[in-house]
Amino acid sequence: MDIDYNSQRQPLVLGEHGRHVQEMVRHMLRIEDRAERNKAAETLVRVMTQLNPGYKDNEEMIQKLWDDLFVMSDFKLDIDSPYPVPTPLKQIVPEKIQYPDYNFKYKHYGKIIEGLIESARKMENPEEKKELTGIIANLMKRSYLSYNRDSVNEDMIIDQLKDLSNGELELDPDFKFQHTNEILSKHRKQNNNKSGKGRSKRKWKKN
Repeated sequence: MDIDYNSQRQPLVLGEHGRHVQEMVRHMLRIEDRAERNKAAETLVRVMTQLNPGYKDNEEMIQKLWDDLFVMSDFKLDIDSPYPVPTPLKQIVPEKIQYPDYNFKYKHYGKIIEGLIESARKMENPEEKKELTGIIANLMKRSYLSYNRDSVNEDMIIDQLKDLSNGELELDPDFKFQHTNEILSKHRKQNNNKSGKGRSKRKWKKN
């Protein structure tokens, strides 16, 4: 006696419906009369609904069952579906996503600092412009120290600020940068806070 193993059969297209439903879909492909195929499809959808009671009276899920008929037939089933015939995934061309192309002159400063520089250039109030320029310079130093903690050249930052602003932003002669040790101390504190977030705060009392 020959034994029919599942491993010898064609693989299931949609495992959620099982092999019997898939075999009935294949049987419908062999029905020549269109009216009979339509009746068979309607009957099969009712059977599938009974197998999935949660689908009953749910329009969206009923449409999914009809879509599944086409999927299991490899979209070869020619019937009058009450819903639009789904499109095979292989025929769907994904829309190309346009990623922003940021051409940074100094990558370690990033988009935010370049945006602040652009805003400062447009400021008309001299005092506000001077104040924002100082803030930007300290942000540039902090960003640079995140990139390279071994050393930082403040004169280089001043030159790069002029370069990024096309010479429109200059620091006052008496401007003082935030101290390097203070910046690095804040960096260490932030890193310690991040690393300690997952630790338990419960204190155990010793007997």
